[in-house]
Amino acid sequence: MNSLASSSSLSCYSFVEFWRTAKIDQFFLGEILAGVIGVVVLYGLFGNKDRNNGTASIKSAVYSNDDDITRSSFVSNGHCSPGNAAGNTDVIVVGAGVAGSALAYTLAKDGRRVHVIERDLTEQDRIVGELLQPGGYLKLIELGLEDCVNEIDAQQVFGYALYMDGKNTKLTYPLEKYDKDVAGRSFHNGRFVQRMREKAASHPNVRMEQGTVTSLVEHNGTVTGVQYKTKNGEELSASAPLTIVCDGCFSNLRRALCNPKVEVPSSFVGLILENINLPHINHGHVILADPSPILFYKISSTEIRCLVDVPGQKVPSVTSGELGRYLKTVVAPQIPPELYDSFIAAVDKGNIRSMPNRSMPADPQPTPGALLLGDAFNMRHPLTGGGMTVALSDIVLIRNLLRPLRDLHDSATLCKYLESFYTLRKPVASTINTLAGALYKVFCASPDTARQEMRYACFDYLSLGGICSEGPVALLSGLNPRPLSLFLHFFAVAIYGVGRLMIPFPSPRKLWLGARLISGACRIIFPIIKSEGVRQMFFPATVPAYYRAPPVF
Repeated sequence: MNSLASSSSLSCYSFVEFWRTAKIDQFFLGEILAGVIGVVVLYGLFGNKDRNNGTASIKSAVYSNDDDITRSSFVSNGHCSPGNAAGNTDVIVVGAGVAGSALAYTLAKDGRRVHVIERDLTEQDRIVGELLQPGGYLKLIELGLEDCVNEIDAQQVFGYALYMDGKNTKLTYPLEKYDKDVAGRSFHNGRFVQRMREKAASHPNVRMEQGTVTSLVEHNGTVTGVQYKTKNGEELSASAPLTIVCDGCFSNLRRALCNPKVEVPSSFVGLILENINLPHINHGHVILADPSPILFYKISSTEIRCLVDVPGQKVPSVTSGELGRYLKTVVAPQIPPELYDSFIAAVDKGNIRSMPNRSMPADPQPTPGALLLGDAFNMRHPLTGGGMTVALSDIVLIRNLLRPLRDLHDSATLCKYLESFYTLRKPVASTINTLAGALYKVFCASPDTARQEMRYACFDYLSLGGICSEGPVALLSGLNPRPLSLFLHFFAVAIYGVGRLMIPFPSPRKLWLGARLISGACRIIFPIIKSEGVRQMFFPATVPAYYRAPPVF
């Protein structure tokens, strides 16, 4: 019996060593992937939900708050770019955040006449959207917008430092095959967005206007434009053969173009630590605290952003001092000693802000004349900083799909063609979305012993180095967003966790705990995969829209 136990333990340990040190044989990997595909297919057969892919009727979506419509006009080089005259527009872009500005500039470079309408063109002060992963930076280069991270005191990011129970490990992005300029970037979100707006507004094909879009204009089931209020309160309409809505996570226009199922698992509480360096230079820091993670990363040469995740939809009150006490008594004791004094000073300073963390799988209603992009269309927990990478990847895809088209006026045909966008985006977007949701659940503390073991296993697995850290970090950074790779690594963590339990020898209690660990891992990842769409995520080539050719107008 002891021999059997020893053999089982060594087997589990050998599996881990194999992952850490060996080059995986292609045929053996093929067997593993075949097994994974089998699991996914079975789950897809029994867990797939009905999805409405038909063209939906348009319902006018109206902003609920028209107060504080505009405050000042956006100025680029002393004037707003005149662009096109009214009625002479190819594309209307609603929103001029990261997605809207990048899209406007990209389409304008391809000769499209673009009218951008943004509610507030002043520089915003946000506590999220401050980290661009290397995969997102590569997309920025592909769009010709890489200079937008210049002159804003942006900081290069080369990986992460992970902390738990007094231990830490450093995870570095696999950037060896890229130019030395390729890395993550962290910055003030408002500065980055303003640079993007300046770049877009400087193009002669772009007309950028400050105003609040109040509704989509629809005729015979086709969106033909928008109604909006200017900064002076004047009500106007704008028309174009294609309207692209990318007005952010608070969008109220999305209900006309998708089936939003927004979840708010937690909120981020944001502070700024000043004039101090992080223990690991040019790395983001993730502390696996109780009850949920804490993030630190530089957003300028003198400032460190701290984001404290607070589970649930209610954040302790700032005015009563409850939030300050929570940060000092619950959070502060769990952060690295090097940051403790600066953290307490930031809390005492009192500039504490919060932001709900939203998650929303993409569930579009293909609509003639309109398209949804960015956070208005698809959101994931911001723990991994993948939002801008997904948005920029989507914009590259939209640009490539629209490039062969000379005319956009046949809305029904264009809508059918652009259904391929929803399929082609899935492997990249779903990988980043699933990883964000799964990591957040694994990184949160839990009273469940099996969940605790999964958390310890994840930290130790990433600490092994080699493929055990490079693979997950490549997924996280957007450099290798492959669904099967994510699936494989996630369950490798779970199997590694079972192996840890079996050392030095298995027992009935450990076997039961191992079974619960595997079961818990399935309960974490399978619902996320289901919401993303099993077929579109793992087998996009089986979807007819994948092969849709550009129409000839």
